[in-house]
Amino acid sequence: MLSNKPDYQCFDTTEAILSVTSTQEAIGTPTRFYGHYSDHMEMYATAGTVAEYLNNHASWFSRCADPMKVEPLGKNGYALVIGRFGSFGYEVEPKIGLELLPPEEGVYRICTIPIPNYHAPGYHVDYRAALRLEENVANNSSASLRQMTQVKWDLDLTVHIHFPKFIQRIPKSLVLSTGEGLLNQVVRQVSRRLTRKVQEDFHNSLGISFSPHSKKKH
Repeated sequence: MLSNKPDYQCFDTTEAILSVTSTQEAIGTPTRFYGHYSDHMEMYATAGTVAEYLNNHASWFSRCADPMKVEPLGKNGYALVIGRFGSFGYEVEPKIGLELLPPEEGVYRICTIPIPNYHAPGYHVDYRAALRLEENVANNSSASLRQMTQVKWDLDLTVHIHFPKFIQRIPKSLVLSTGEGLLNQVVRQVSRRLTRKVQEDFHNSLGISFSPHSKKKH
């Protein structure tokens, strides 16, 4: 968690398929990888308190996204370096711009935005997430944990990659299966890490002792 690089573990075949650098000529039609994900995190406070925290993302997003590198982009945007992937001398370090939009009718949306003066080498990412707050009464003996809000989120993630010639010799089915497997793994690891750190940061800001539990559904 405290490493300079996210701890993604992949087989060499998967890493090679998703490893592209500017030194390799990327040609032809890009290969599309897609995943839909959903999950939630529990915040022990009223929906109004949680909303106030989420709205003030400038105070917590960069800190909670660590060890990913984060740079602010305007009022609501951030440029993130997800991590470095590669093997056999080929590497890619995905960098995307995300905008955390103000809520509309109780829905928080996050979408990709361009990063000024940056051209992604050989890939394009389309990130579309929606978060909703659902207030509940928690079944907990502690008075400080009686009020609970679930932050439910859905994510549609599409990645297009222009592969170099040597990758195009690999069967398309293998490219798709290993690529989407890696995409799923990255989303799982990033979401778990970010969820845990946001929960801890939020509850610490309220002086509430809290240990997040893993209740994952994808």
